[in-house]
Amino acid sequence: MIQNKKILALIPARGGSKGVPGKNILVVQDKPLIAWTIEEAKKSKYIDRVVLSSEDEEIIKVADQWGCDIPFVRPANLAKDDTPGIDPVLHALDHLPDYDYVIMLQPTSPLRSVEDIDNAIEYCFSKNALCCVSVCRTSENPYWMYKVIDGNLRPIVNDNETMYLRRQDLPPTFILNGAIYIANCNWLKESKSFLTDKTVAYIMDSARSLDIDNEIDFVLLEYYLGLRC
Repeated sequence: MIQNKKILALIPARGGSKGVPGKNILVVQDKPLIAWTIEEAKKSKYIDRVVLSSEDEEIIKVADQWGCDIPFVRPANLAKDDTPGIDPVLHALDHLPDYDYVIMLQPTSPLRSVEDIDNAIEYCFSKNALCCVSVCRTSENPYWMYKVIDGNLRPIVNDNETMYLRRQDLPPTFILNGAIYIANCNWLKESKSFLTDKTVAYIMDSARSLDIDNEIDFVLLEYYLGLRC
């Protein structure tokens, strides 16, 4: 709880990963991938409850073993490849209406720390924001990106006044890192999106912004975790 507002943490984890089957419960350094998120969420001084949204029996079993609440099983129709990411969140809020804010923590961001979680919550409330999402600096700047049209280069960003020749001069740009999504519950039910003109950005270090999507990402995760030792 923060400022007398109850906060629900939701960990969405479906079982139908195509890139890496069963990735949410693959073991990394003696710990299932999802456990890295459960443990950090449970350390938070602001989160009142940590719950899982999943349709998968194995994920549910593993999450329960690591102390995550499972108050419901996600319907199969909300666990398809084309299910919008917001739908499981809204489903959870329908089942658990007694919270003021929800924070979605995807298990594919295992390097996100409890400090990131609590700092993002504090930042959201310091801004009196209805919604806050985590971002990190882009490694490739869109000011140096192009489309190819009929064999010719065309800039992605049309800035006719300035030609950036040095990386140091490029305007900083940011990308969603998928680690933290926070929103006022009533507002989210109406907007049905974490991304609106009301959303503020919590900037995370790129080193903690790894988003697990494929087997190479697991290799990178092992490497980063090794650096912590």
